[in-house]
Amino acid sequence: MLGPVILAASRSDRIRRLISAAPVTRQVVDRFIPGETVDEIVPIVRELTDRGLELTMDVVGEDITTPGQAAAARDAYLELVDRLKQLELGTRAEMSVKLSMFGQALAGGHELALANVRPVVEAAAAIGTTVTLDAEDHTTLDSMFAIHEELRKDFPQTGCVIQAYLFRTEADARRLADSGSRVRLVKGAYKEPAEAAYQQKHEIDKAYVRILKVLMAGEGYPMIGSHDPRLISIAQELARQSGRKLDEYEFQMLYGIRSDEHLRLAAEGHRMRVYTAYGTDWYGYFMRRLAEKPANLRFFARSMISKG
Repeated sequence: MLGPVILAASRSDRIRRLISAAPVTRQVVDRFIPGETVDEIVPIVRELTDRGLELTMDVVGEDITTPGQAAAARDAYLELVDRLKQLELGTRAEMSVKLSMFGQALAGGHELALANVRPVVEAAAAIGTTVTLDAEDHTTLDSMFAIHEELRKDFPQTGCVIQAYLFRTEADARRLADSGSRVRLVKGAYKEPAEAAYQQKHEIDKAYVRILKVLMAGEGYPMIGSHDPRLISIAQELARQSGRKLDEYEFQMLYGIRSDEHLRLAAEGHRMRVYTAYGTDWYGYFMRRLAEKPANLRFFARSMISKG
């Protein structure tokens, strides 16, 4: 019930100012976003990979209003690639990008986003890793999928994200699975209208399983983006039924959520990738983490009260 309210709050400048100014906020944000700069995040990368985990790195930021800001976002990712090169981790540390950061919503945004993201994908390939295009609200997806298809012509390991709560996603999953793409499946974290998306949790969970079956049976590489123990167990069983080896799919979870489960899956031999965000423009990302799961909101509320 609170999810849509929190997502609406994520677009409010007034609430952004209130939450950003609260003394306790930074302590809670650190649970999900462990740094603001590349220098702060490199030790986290080393720590996680030393523990047998893999990462996908996200430089947070969404409110891009000028081509200059989009170019700055591109350059922030190029800086990240340069630092990852020194660590020599290969695919153990990939990147996730939101095309909105690269100017997708601006005039001529499709071409601008493609022009900005391509150098990042090229640079990632040069150090032996790759990029996954994050899904945003449903109005942006046709552009995202077109850019994904274009990038895969030269960089076939470029991945993309699909969201189980959207009605269109089963068809998208079949197309992507048939093409052999890397695909991260998530439930979805944007406020979507009833004509575009399932609204009830049980409907979303059923859709998630249907889509996961498509991905496991296909030619691509499924990436299971979920913290739900039931869905994780179902994914393991579907992988077994499909005859997939442990290196033919992976699990992905957010930094700061169910960290013990990250280590358990890795210890069992699964590829376990931690979605690790960093940067100064953390507000939208943080609010979606609160909206996704009541436990996250309770954690924040308890911290506000105890520190208040």
